[in-house]
Amino acid sequence: MTLLLLLIMIYGLDGGECGDCGSLTLTNTTNGFEIEISLTSGPDITVNDTAEQLTCNSGKNSCYIECSYRDFTETFTKKTELGLCVQNQNKTTFEFSIENNTSCIVVYCLPDEIRGLLETKENQMNSPKGLRNILNIKKMCRDVILNEAIVDTYIRVEKAAIQSVINMTEQSKKYTHEDLSMIVVMMNLSTTDRYVPISAPSVLGANEVAETWIPVKSFQDKSINKIGVVTYDSDQHLKLKLGSKIVTSKIIRIEVPRYDFVNLASRLTIKFKVNQSFTNHSSNYTLSCQFYANETWKSDGCLTVNTNDDVVECSCDHMTPFAVLLTDLKISELQWKILSSISYVGCSLSAFFCACSVLGFMFNRNSRAEVSNSIHVSLSGALFLLNISFMLSEWVATQTENRACVFIAVMIHYSMLSCFTWMAVEALHLYLLLIRVFNIYIRHYIIKLSLIGWGVPAVIVGGLLSVQNTHPFYGMQSMSLSDTNNRNPVCLFIKPQVMNGVNVSYFTIVFLFNVGILISVSRQIFKLRHVGNKPGKMPVWKDAGTVLGLMCLLGTTWGLIFFSMGYTNYPILYLFCILNTMQGFYIFMWMCGTARKNRAQTSQSKTKSTLDVSK
Repeated sequence: MTLLLLLIMIYGLDGGECGDCGSLTLTNTTNGFEIEISLTSGPDITVNDTAEQLTCNSGKNSCYIECSYRDFTETFTKKTELGLCVQNQNKTTFEFSIENNTSCIVVYCLPDEIRGLLETKENQMNSPKGLRNILNIKKMCRDVILNEAIVDTYIRVEKAAIQSVINMTEQSKKYTHEDLSMIVVMMNLSTTDRYVPISAPSVLGANEVAETWIPVKSFQDKSINKIGVVTYDSDQHLKLKLGSKIVTSKIIRIEVPRYDFVNLASRLTIKFKVNQSFTNHSSNYTLSCQFYANETWKSDGCLTVNTNDDVVECSCDHMTPFAVLLTDLKISELQWKILSSISYVGCSLSAFFCACSVLGFMFNRNSRAEVSNSIHVSLSGALFLLNISFMLSEWVATQTENRACVFIAVMIHYSMLSCFTWMAVEALHLYLLLIRVFNIYIRHYIIKLSLIGWGVPAVIVGGLLSVQNTHPFYGMQSMSLSDTNNRNPVCLFIKPQVMNGVNVSYFTIVFLFNVGILISVSRQIFKLRHVGNKPGKMPVWKDAGTVLGLMCLLGTTWGLIFFSMGYTNYPILYLFCILNTMQGFYIFMWMCGTARKNRAQTSQSKTKSTLDVSK
C-alpha cells in the first residue's frame, strides 16, 4: 500500500508564519487510510487513499493534495489526530504544515489551477518521485485531466516525468506504479547483436503485454545506452481522440531522453498480446498498429502483421506510444481526395452520357421499337440518378437542413438498388434473347420488367423510410480518415445494417445471377464460331470485345468490391472508381455500336432486295 502522504515535494514552507489553525485526523480503514482535515475557517477536506481509489474532496470540489515526507505508515489501531497550521491560502489553493514537520499543498481541481500546477511540475522534475506526483494529479483530478483543453499539457508533462526517471537511473531497474509500470534498460553498445529484446513490464491483470526488439545501431550511432519501456494500466488520457477506433492491447511507450528516434534504418519490432475478445472482429474492421503523436493516433511508419489469433506484430520506424487498434476500414486523407476527384469526374461524364442515351432514345423512333434499347435506357436512367445524387451528397451534408440530407441519402439508396435490379433485368433479357431463342412470348413484357426494375427497390427503400422517425436509416454520416482526426460528412446510410444486410446481400444475388448468365452467353458466342464455315465470320477479338461489353452492361465490374472487403485495397478501389463511374459512358457506346450495326444490316438487306428485284 502506497500512502498519499508519502508524496515527495518540499516547498520550503517549514518555519513560516502560522495563520489559520486546524487538525488532521488519520483513520486506518480495512484497505487503506482516510484523512480528514478540519480548519478553523474554511471548508473541511477529506482524503481517501485505498487500493481502489485516491480522492481528495473539499466541499463540492475535488482537489489535489501533496505533502513532503512524513512517515504515516506505522501501524495504528485507532484514530490519530495531528495539529496543522495554514501558512498560505486563497480561493483555490492553500498550504499548511503538520506539527512543523511536514509541508502540504492543496489545489482545487479547476482547469487553470491544474494547468499551472502541471507546468510548475514540468520545471521541477528532479527526482523519480516526481512521476508519482504527476500520476496522482491524474487520479485526484481525473475529470479535469481528461478535458481536451488540459489533456495535452498532462501528456507532455507525463512524458517529461518519464524521461526524468530514465535520466536519473544508473542501472537497469523496474518502477511500478498503480497507473503504469516502467523498465529502464542499460544497453550494451559493444554488442554485435542487431537487436536487444526487452519485455514490456507487466501491470495488474496482464502478465503478458508485449515483446519488443530494439535496434542497437541507432543507439550506437548516438552513443546512448538508456531506454525506457512503459506499460500503461490507466490510459484514458491517451484514448480521448480515438474516434471510432478501439484499443485491443495495452498501450506501451518507448522513450529515450533528449532524442526522438524517427526514420529508423533498422525498424523497431513489437509483438503485442491482443485482447481475445477482439480477435474475431467484424469484416468491417481490421487490426492496425498505430502510435500516438500530435494529439491523434496514426499508422504512418508502422506495418501490421497478424501472426496468430492473439498476437499482432508491429514494425515501426520510430519510437513513441504504441498500441494495436481495431479500426473501421477507411482510407487516408490524400487517397480520399484523389479517389473523390476520380469519382466526380467519372460521375459527371457518366451522367452526361446517360442523359444522352435517354434523350437519344426519346427522339429516335427506331430505338423505341427495340426492347433491348428500352432496358438499356432504364439502366441509364438509374445510373443518372445515382451519379447526380452521389455528386450532391457531400455538398448537401454541409448544409443545415437535415431533411435535404435524408432525401439525398434515400435517392442514393433507391437509385443504387435500381441499378442493381436493371442489371439483373439486362441479364434476364439476354438469356431469353440468346439462350431461349424460340417460343418465347410475354405479354406487356417491357411493362412487367419496368415494374420489377423500379418497383422492387421502391418497396425496399419505402419499407426502411416508413420507420425513419423511430429508427432512422438515412441521414448524415461522418466518414473518418485513417491518418487524421478530420471527418468527412456525407449523406448516406447511418446504420451499418443497411449497407451489410440490404445492399451487399442484394448485390451478391444479382452478381451471382449475372455472372451465371454471362458465362452461358459467352459459351454460346464462342460455340457459334465452330458451327459451319461461314466466310463472314467475325474475328476472335471482336467476340472478346462483345463479352467485355456485356460485362460492363451487366455490372460485373461492381464485383471488385468483394476484393476490398475486410481491408483497404487501394488498387482495387481505384479500379472500382474508374470502371464503375464510367458505366454510363459504356452503355452509351454500346447503344451507339448496336444502332450502327443495325443500320448497316438494314442497308445491306435493302441492297440485296434491290438486286433480287432487278434480276
